[in-house]
Amino acid sequence: MNLLLKPWILASRPKTLPAASAPVIVGTAIALGDGVFRWGPALAALICALLIQIGTNLANDVFDFKKGTDTEERTGPLRVTQAGLLTPNQVMWGMAAVFALAFIIGIYLIIVGGWPILLIGVLSILSGIAYTGGPYPLGYNGLGDIFVFIFFGPVAVCGTYYVQALSLNWTVGLASIPMGLLTTAILVVNNLRDLPTDRKAGKKTLAVRLGKKATQLEYLLLVAVSFIIPVSLWVSDYASFWMLLPLLAIPWAIPLIKDIYTKQGAPLNITLAGTGKLELLYGIGYSLGYILDKLP
Repeated sequence: MNLLLKPWILASRPKTLPAASAPVIVGTAIALGDGVFRWGPALAALICALLIQIGTNLANDVFDFKKGTDTEERTGPLRVTQAGLLTPNQVMWGMAAVFALAFIIGIYLIIVGGWPILLIGVLSILSGIAYTGGPYPLGYNGLGDIFVFIFFGPVAVCGTYYVQALSLNWTVGLASIPMGLLTTAILVVNNLRDLPTDRKAGKKTLAVRLGKKATQLEYLLLVAVSFIIPVSLWVSDYASFWMLLPLLAIPWAIPLIKDIYTKQGAPLNITLAGTGKLELLYGIGYSLGYILDKLP
């Protein structure tokens, strides 16, 4: 059984899953702090987010293989289609099954939240496929960073809050920004690592379009602005010192920024995983800070 499951576990890329869970955690924490928490929609939102992330990873695996982007020069984590562990047809069916399961669970969220959740769900699945698939793949045309920010920031955080509160406010909108920025930072590490091979394969990611130095600066700015947001809330007296809890993740961020400027190729795989952990740590800090700030 382990031999049968191992390729699928590799294809799901577990180290990327903090990018899906952290925004949901933050959206749920804000709902809890605002007194509108509902465990059913919160749990369903988390499961759907994880399934959509896994489905997207499967789509990337098979579509990159079909486009010839994944070659023996690849320095990223093992891709199961390229390695021959699974056939393209198997991965395609796996992708369809995961997205279908996400939609089935999402029906409950649609019943709770109405047509906006249906729209979000459909667009999320289509974007997951269109990132590397279809006639105009987003990741191949420099649009990946924008779409990752939108769907892992405002869509994920605000959507999670909405299915519990059935309304939105500026605090949840603001909280969605750093989550989108940090998820984008994960993508930036990925694209910086793959910059030489992507350029050779004609994959015009934003990193390929901007170049190495600008991509390194992009990572620095994404992380820095994320930490500025809770500080601005405290300085402007919109929140107490509890909202500074995300800053406890700064010691984790500093070595990652150093890696971006000193490493290249395969060693950046550790930086990529570290950035995922940074987002999760930041999200937990932001969540705890918001809840504690709302206590009487």
